Amino acid sequence: MAGPGLHQVQRMSLQQILAPQLQQSLHLLQVPTLELRTLVQEELQQNPLLEEIPKDEPTVEIESPEGEVVPEVEVEKGVTAEERAEFKEEFEVLSKLDDEWREYFSQTNTVRSRSPEQEEQRQHFFDSIVQQESLQQHLLQQLNFANIAEDRRKVAELIVGSINDDGYLLTPIEELAVSSGIPLEHLQEALELVQTFHPVGVGARNLKECLLIQLDRLGKSETIEAVLVNQHLDDLGRKRFPEIARAMNLTVEQVQKLANFVSTLEPKPGRMFTTEQQQYVAADVVVQKIGEDYVVLLNDEQIPHLRISNTYKELMASNEKSNEAKDYIRDKIRAGKFLIKSIHQRQQTIYNIAKVIVERQREFLEKGISCLKPLTMAQVAEVVGVHETTVSRAVANKYMQTPQGLYEMKYFFTPGFETASGGAMSNTSVKEQISKLIEREDPLKPLSDQEIVAILKEQGIPIARRTVAKYRNELNILPSNLRKTY
Repeated sequence: MAGPGLHQVQRMSLQQILAPQLQQSLHLLQVPTLELRTLVQEELQQNPLLEEIPKDEPTVEIESPEGEVVPEVEVEKGVTAEERAEFKEEFEVLSKLDDEWREYFSQTNTVRSRSPEQEEQRQHFFDSIVQQESLQQHLLQQLNFANIAEDRRKVAELIVGSINDDGYLLTPIEELAVSSGIPLEHLQEALELVQTFHPVGVGARNLKECLLIQLDRLGKSETIEAVLVNQHLDDLGRKRFPEIARAMNLTVEQVQKLANFVSTLEPKPGRMFTTEQQQYVAADVVVQKIGEDYVVLLNDEQIPHLRISNTYKELMASNEKSNEAKDYIRDKIRAGKFLIKSIHQRQQTIYNIAKVIVERQREFLEKGISCLKPLTMAQVAEVVGVHETTVSRAVANKYMQTPQGLYEMKYFFTPGFETASGGAMSNTSVKEQISKLIEREDPLKPLSDQEIVAILKEQGIPIARRTVAKYRNELNILPSNLRKTY
């Protein structure tokens, strides 16, 4: 028997592994339209047998076994003998394309030489790219104009580098002193300098200091507002106005006015320099009302329409080509056909799911969110005839343009409640009802969670108080004691 230690052991086992083509098909089903367009364009560059059908060229339509009319994307008509000869010449190059590019990119140690003029133009191009200025860049630019010694500038740069995106210095300067070996008093001087920079409040170590810096810049460092922030900030955040009024010998109305002014200050000075980029989406499905019916339309404008040239298929039948060349063409045709088929299946699946959503949510399309019906992916999967995970992949990152606005397709899948009348109401609709009740409430007497429960019960919606509290938190609505105004 072998002693303790590491040993190599061979075992036989059965495992389910997704084939590469199936993985590609599932990936195409899951990606949004804009990303799919990018993937198709990349495939067009890699597969010389694929080509995009011009938008102004009519496509041949055929009838599928299910009776639906779909575009025929694999036929090329009217190829002349001259064009066929050109294709044959082109193929001689394409058949060796992969090897040539592989050899080109393997030469990683070869550096292309550029003339000084080309290098200058290239650098000018990169320098001309517009980028949003970060908070640190903005602070360093102000530091460059500060009239301080070089050693003090280095200390201030350390402070700037330690400020987070919200504009706060969360690392204690005592820790900075220990880690950097810089005297504490030098760090304190640099921090005081940075706190004079724009945006006002930058470099603060907590919210109280941030607000006090802003009040000082406004000439209110010795005012009652500064006392309120300095001594009663926690109570102010919890809207404990009566307690603050008693402590400061003021009326509740005076405290309310002071709180309204403090709320105009910026709690996150670095917010204006956020580097988050806006995300753009395109509707995958468009729902239009035509007459009395709602029609589902797929947005195919963003997806290139593909076909495989018949010329390459004829090259397969030619005896002049070597087996190697034919294998190359065969593989590329097979990959192209599978891509075209996968895209068609993706669009058909999304279309079928969208039709079920529209049929189920017709009342939502007519009246809005308050009429959204409960719907699960399992219910849609049963109607469409696919697995529940397929529905999940198909609606991921997809959007539907409806008469009520643009919504993520996952938005329509939500559990719900059974109303007193025997009907069904989605969680989203209940949240909408709670939001409307709070919008219409008296700010002097805001509705408690229990009062909201009673109102919804009168409307035929049985719901627990803890559920109301949960939905209110999800809607980012404060509890009634913090919503009250005086």
